[in-house]
Amino acid sequence: MENYEFPTIVKIDNDAPSFDLPFYNPKTDEDGKISLSELKWKWAVLFYYPADFTFVCPTELKDIAEQESKFKELGVEILAISTDTIFSHRAWVKHEKLMNWFPYKMLADHSTEVADIYNILDEETWIAWRGTFVIDPDGVIRSIEVTSWPLWRNSDELIRKIEALQFMRANPSQACPAKWVVWSKTLTPNIKMAGEVYEALNS
Repeated sequence: MENYEFPTIVKIDNDAPSFDLPFYNPKTDEDGKISLSELKWKWAVLFYYPADFTFVCPTELKDIAEQESKFKELGVEILAISTDTIFSHRAWVKHEKLMNWFPYKMLADHSTEVADIYNILDEETWIAWRGTFVIDPDGVIRSIEVTSWPLWRNSDELIRKIEALQFMRANPSQACPAKWVVWSKTLTPNIKMAGEVYEALNS
């Protein structure tokens, strides 16, 4: 029996599946290629959206574009990705006013291979669902969010998650409770806290 090598499927708290994709950079009006290995030692967000020249997509890309300074402050590289080509990316940025001054690289997963490995490919349409993957500096997936096509994402919530993930990376003994924000109370899990979380949060 032959030995087959199957691709790695994305899993939380596991290494992010590798990729090597072409991109269009709206800031420089140039193209290039980028691989996961180039993101080593950085926080990165793979921000999959269904397609260029659609309706909800430019609103959520404008939303994350408006947070550019905050993502820079957090040391996060945002990569917008769809199954379109880099030529479609460029044409869309040039024509859609909501995409004016879009600051992030736009990756082209036109073969759909990466969307398939990241488990967000709709095999009926061959386009990707809305998928957000936060990758830590060790190349490990720390957050996965996948939403239906009509439902857009919220950059404020993405930033809150990244701040919590960065806090937990720096403080591995701590856990962030629901609605945690920077400087709010954290938990130090231990057997004595079981059944007494209320007391731990209010002590």
